[in-house]
Amino acid sequence: MAAWPASEKEQRTVQIEHHRWRSPRLDRDMELKVYGHWGKPFIVFPCSRGRYFDFEGMGMVAEVAGFIDAGKLKLYCVDSVDSESWYNYAVPPRERNARHEAYDGYVAQEVVPFIRHHCGLPGVRAMATGCSMGAYHAVNFFLKHPDLCEGTIALSGLYRLDRHEFNLGPADLPAVYHNSPMSYLRNLDDPWFLDWYRRSTIIVCVGQGAWEDEAIADTRGLDRIFREKSIPAWVDFWGRDVNHDWPWWYKQMHYFLGKLYG
Repeated sequence: MAAWPASEKEQRTVQIEHHRWRSPRLDRDMELKVYGHWGKPFIVFPCSRGRYFDFEGMGMVAEVAGFIDAGKLKLYCVDSVDSESWYNYAVPPRERNARHEAYDGYVAQEVVPFIRHHCGLPGVRAMATGCSMGAYHAVNFFLKHPDLCEGTIALSGLYRLDRHEFNLGPADLPAVYHNSPMSYLRNLDDPWFLDWYRRSTIIVCVGQGAWEDEAIADTRGLDRIFREKSIPAWVDFWGRDVNHDWPWWYKQMHYFLGKLYG
């Protein structure tokens, strides 16, 4: 997909920082970028095999620059290890799951403390967001860590791992069960988790146009589970002209941020 660079004005006004450190959990250097000076912190997960600079490079930072400059939100865009986990088809599902667990530990135990220190708010719960594969990460991270994460804005995601996208099938689910949201959420009855979910902000959106068929099915599945478990969630299905692509994600993100922080 082509990038839409920010205008000179938007690039000039948004405060940007770049950070890098060696993650002991991943045993490799990890990078992130921070956009903004104040506001609700958002952990931004990139699309499949994506990088920490993609939200800027694909134009989303420019699209939400007004919210950032107004001090309403602050973006923490993290790197991915997708090519080492869910898209590493050369290793067994159990190993792919283990690599993702290490990544989850990196975000929960390294990025979240960094965000809290950077914001000067020791107990703040960040929001999680992303598009496509980033939406999967955002939902999965929120569901696993609702005490660290206030909620999610997830756009056009897949929420079960037994999809062709990941070269996994039903027989592989036991090995990846705890990272396949529609699998574990359906069976989750722990009051601690459910209470946190019911006090959170959950927004899941998908268009109904090209390349969205499986995302529509998974979004409907999540919606059904949320309703069954009395978890308040805003699950939104946009029109049949709304495709799996950045121009629509711009509009969706701007719309939902406006509803939350406008």
